[in-house]
Amino acid sequence: MASFDDLPSPTDPDRALAAVVALRRLADGLERQAVEQALAQGWSWSQVAQALGVTKQAAHRRLAGTVKAPE
Repeated sequence: MASFDDLPSPTDPDRALAAVVALRRLADGLERQAVEQALAQGWSWSQVAQALGVTKQAAHRRLAGTVKAPE
């Protein structure tokens, strides 16, 4: 697993900012997949929100349109 030591130095803003973009995309994708699985396993939006450290409304607003609804 990568560590902070593996990331580009902030003194190299071109590489550092590119890494920030890549990490955000990775984190967003992981979040969507995890939320989708949680909902498929019967989690409520309240449980998802608590796990993410946000309000139920914030979690639903940010993620409801980006994950598949459980069947």
